[in-house]
Amino acid sequence: MLKVKSGRNIRGLILHLLLMLLCTLMLLPFCWVISTSLRLPGESFKVPPSFFPTDFYYRNYLDVFSKFPFARFMMNSILVAVTTVILNLLVTTMAGYAFARIPFKGRNTVFMILLAGMMIPAQATMILVYVVMSKLGLVGSLWAIILPATINPLSIFFVRQFMMTIPGSYEEAAYIDGAGRVQIYLKIILPMSKSVIVMTSLLNFMASWNNFMGPLIYLSDWDQMTLPIGLRVLQGYMGTGSIGVILAGVAISIIIPTFLYLAGQKYFMQGMTLSGLKS
Repeated sequence: MLKVKSGRNIRGLILHLLLMLLCTLMLLPFCWVISTSLRLPGESFKVPPSFFPTDFYYRNYLDVFSKFPFARFMMNSILVAVTTVILNLLVTTMAGYAFARIPFKGRNTVFMILLAGMMIPAQATMILVYVVMSKLGLVGSLWAIILPATINPLSIFFVRQFMMTIPGSYEEAAYIDGAGRVQIYLKIILPMSKSVIVMTSLLNFMASWNNFMGPLIYLSDWDQMTLPIGLRVLQGYMGTGSIGVILAGVAISIIIPTFLYLAGQKYFMQGMTLSGLKS
């Protein structure tokens, strides 16, 4: 018995060491970004390279905000990402609830057609979406970036799969008490789906936060540009920008997504785990 426990402890220790090594390897690029953002431009390309800066050059972070309206770009990204997440959740949770809990003719067929849309690359629909946005008169506004992202088949799939794991006895008890579908959706299903809601919110926030093609295609006003465009501007003509300033901008841009992921990590893992339990 002691030998079995000793063997398990050794295997557990080896597994933890391997996981720590893997985490270290994954964190190295982020540490390198922060380290390089604190270097003088000449130190960034010296040979042999040093992992830690010899002089902490904080001016790079000030230059990010002084060379162009980086704060304005960040506020635009926050506005676009938050609005996209709110609208996406409204559509996703209602669609997921309908596909999971409301029996109607052709439900599975419609759901399969919706999932088939995930196989169509965004580049194939880019021109069609631009034409639609142009007809609506939204080209040149942030709504041209927000509206196409409000419907996400992958998010609907996750929400639908999660809601199917909720026992039907909750709905039956609510029906007996006189509740309708709207009350059940708002007061029972949504509170019990908190983990998958957080998970899909994080995924959609990150997709909107990192969206580069949307602002590049639809926006022309400098005051409406978002962070991905701003980071590209930091590179300068033919990539002549300071690498320290560029990575300082990158370090600033990952603060909000990192904080949101750490805050919602528990629900993110629960949502990813439970969304595939029932088909």
